[in-house]
Amino acid sequence: MIVRLDVSDADTASHVLELQRRSYRVEADLIGYDRIPPLMEELDALLACTEEFHGWMESGRLAGAISFRRAGSEIDIHRMMVDPAWFRRGIARRLVRWASSLEGVSRLVVSTAEANAPARRLYESEGFRLLERVRVEDRLWIVRFAKDA
Repeated sequence: MIVRLDVSDADTASHVLELQRRSYRVEADLIGYDRIPPLMEELDALLACTEEFHGWMESGRLAGAISFRRAGSEIDIHRMMVDPAWFRRGIARRLVRWASSLEGVSRLVVSTAEANAPARRLYESEGFRLLERVRVEDRLWIVRFAKDA
């Protein structure tokens, strides 16, 4: 079940931050780069965040979440996170599909590390197409994808 998450609430933000750190720690290990911004974010920054957050609840726990910003009919996905205890159960796929089905949405964009093969496979299998590769640092390339909803 997908629910709206109010990260301006300290308790909710704490749960999201815990999920975020568990999820992005796996990505950091996978891509060999540990300065991913969501890993370094502190609670105060999350409390002030203006992204829209929605979570996937499983057995009463926050098992995954998506955050994005809307600009007209476009959704720019900023965070996609799944608790490692819930990996490979389709949670990220359900969140992406849910976001693409929102009323008034005609396009979705998302970025991920080029070395994050599981995320790339997810987006490509959901019809996202590669827009660009951007070199962030010597060892880090980001790929940006888009999909018409």
